[in-house]
Amino acid sequence: MRDTFRDKIIQVCNQKIESKGDNVGLSFYAFFKNKNDDSDLLMEAATWWIQTHKLDHFEKATKIKSMVEKGD
Repeated sequence: MRDTFRDKIIQVCNQKIESKGDNVGLSFYAFFKNKNDDSDLLMEAATWWIQTHKLDHFEKATKIKSMVEKGD
């Protein structure tokens, strides 16, 4: 996963946790604008989320942040 995307995931997770608490859930779409302006990155995220880690559609932001920080 690209370092810039890892940073973006951590940033978004932090924002969601700060605004909604530790139990907030999100999908990989939370890291993108409503406009698909980088389909390669979207597919990279989907592959990491769905195929590599077999995550549910919604997962806790704390879990995703921890996984990304560990390099999973």
